[in-house]
Amino acid sequence: MRLHSRVRLLLALLLLAGCCLPLLSYAPNRLLSGQGRYLPSLPGALAVLLLLPALPMALAPWLRPSPRAQLLLALCAGLLGNSLLWIAGQEALRLSGGEDSLARTTFGAGFWLLQLCAGLQLAEALRGLLRSLPQRALAVCAACLPAPAMLASGALDQLALLREYRNYQDSFDLALLRHLQLVVFSVLPAALLGGALGLAAFRRPRFEAWLFPALNVLQTVPSIALFALLIAPLALLGRLWPQSGIAGVGLAPALAALTLYALLPMAHGTLAALRQVPAAARDSARGIGMSPWQIFASVECPLALPVFLAGLRVTAVQAVGLAAVAALIGAGGFGAILFQGLSASAPDQVLLGVLPIVLLAIGCDTAFKIVIFWMGQAGHD
Repeated sequence: MRLHSRVRLLLALLLLAGCCLPLLSYAPNRLLSGQGRYLPSLPGALAVLLLLPALPMALAPWLRPSPRAQLLLALCAGLLGNSLLWIAGQEALRLSGGEDSLARTTFGAGFWLLQLCAGLQLAEALRGLLRSLPQRALAVCAACLPAPAMLASGALDQLALLREYRNYQDSFDLALLRHLQLVVFSVLPAALLGGALGLAAFRRPRFEAWLFPALNVLQTVPSIALFALLIAPLALLGRLWPQSGIAGVGLAPALAALTLYALLPMAHGTLAALRQVPAAARDSARGIGMSPWQIFASVECPLALPVFLAGLRVTAVQAVGLAAVAALIGAGGFGAILFQGLSASAPDQVLLGVLPIVLLAIGCDTAFKIVIFWMGQAGHD
């Protein structure tokens, strides 16, 4: 048989490794380490449900890249990912001793590796089937629709992750709100200030010569150290201006640090956006008598906007991740749940804090890419 895709060969090897690792982990309570549950230990019907979509994916490297093959692999990848989740819920229900039981069934290494293979296989198949990014995003959303349905039906209620969510539901909702506040209220000022710095660097090369070395030095400071360095000056400012509500710990130093970290990608993105504007467009605008402000507002800004948004995308995704560290100085967010789980040696609580951060970062990245894609399509039209 002829090998048609080395990428899919790697995915097939990862698929095989995932089938050999424990899919689930069962522990009698939250504190004890779990015992692995492997594929052969699953009931026969569940094992067949898992192996049926996995078989075409294992043979994918030798399939010709035709539209039918891509569609088959996309369907198998979606089925594998959802089957894994449903099987985990069924096994958790079978192993649990009821709602009041202390037993915990959590995801194992094999589960995560097989989910990764399914996601990558789905992305690879959709890349061959659909050329439009929004269409691929809609197809991925359609493939993920069974997961919310399983959550709503209660099929996953006995999983340890869902039990942790019920225990911390109020804290989770507050953490989501605070995490979004940290991201939005750090990215917006960074976009304004970083955009102004990038514009100044574009207009004055001498300013650029010292601006980016200074921002690079700021970027090398570890996040925890930067949070700590801001505690003393902000605490002093809070004492001098008590009505402001500023304090050495909490929201203020977190927003200040996140904004400072976001300046470098925003300034770089703005400078790159302005530099890619064709000189002929500026010359034409000058030729018809436009003022420098008119050229900036009517020519440079529209042409530079897609690249500027690409820099904003990087900044927003970075802020989603760094906002977790802000919990160490009392800023809240999903980092608070994450670090509480680490201190209590509770992996499922750690996962309850990590998964929303990952999903927020992916959603933010995808949303910006779709907007940039639509702007590019509008520009071509």
